[in-house]
Amino acid sequence: MASTTSESAPFADPDGFDRAAELMATAGRITVLTGAGVSTDSGIPDFRGPNGLWTQNPNAQAFSDIDTYMGDVDVRRQVWLQRRAHQAWEAAPNAAHRALAALDTTGRLNSVITQNIDGLHQRAGLSDEKVIEVHGTLLRVMCMNCGLRTPSATVLARLDEESDPRCVSCGGIQKSDTISFGQLLDPEVIERATTAARESDLFLAVGTSLTVHPVAGLCDVAMMARANLVIVNAEPTPYDDYASVVLRQPIGEVLPGLVHRVPKRGHGIFHGFEDL
Repeated sequence: MASTTSESAPFADPDGFDRAAELMATAGRITVLTGAGVSTDSGIPDFRGPNGLWTQNPNAQAFSDIDTYMGDVDVRRQVWLQRRAHQAWEAAPNAAHRALAALDTTGRLNSVITQNIDGLHQRAGLSDEKVIEVHGTLLRVMCMNCGLRTPSATVLARLDEESDPRCVSCGGIQKSDTISFGQLLDPEVIERATTAARESDLFLAVGTSLTVHPVAGLCDVAMMARANLVIVNAEPTPYDDYASVVLRQPIGEVLPGLVHRVPKRGHGIFHGFEDL
């Protein structure tokens, strides 16, 4: 596919923004892939950007390794404290999250596949059924032995008395119900995401570097099904040359603007969320 890359103002660029808006307005089934860049406006840092968590503190990446976590009680203690202090607990959905919730009201949103673990898509108004969390969620804790899932708030409340809270059912090691390095993704979740990509006629990748597989490969799945690929991301991605449109403008400005141009099924231009 020939791509159009835009770095100018979103509402003044006919070759980028307007083309993306046209593709979205004429699509019947839009699948969206979101990455950490979608939540940065909510105060949650990304990982690989200039101010990213791993860029600023390379040692932090070691805490995301499953073998290190399972084998070192001191690492687990530090991770639990980090989880309790995570920005997600105080964060609120931003304009990008609200725009995707508004897109759902047009009847054109198939699914939101997210690499984020903060739950902000649901807090913005999307249903759990509409959101596919490929890297899990901070909102739950899972026992690594028996698989028992518990609300995170219940486990975090124990930290004042227990630095490494164990499973109340079997005594096993617990961790946030998120995917760590070296840990397999849930095959059922990946199958749902693959199906959503295959069923789309427009695949919108927002705020993701598209370097982490197998999630990045969903772009290939969508394009093989003849979907248009639109990328909104601050930095270049490996898929830019294959996209119909690449937009570099701030996500919190571009996404509401694009969704504003998407009509509800059987109607004209949608004007239901001017406050975004």
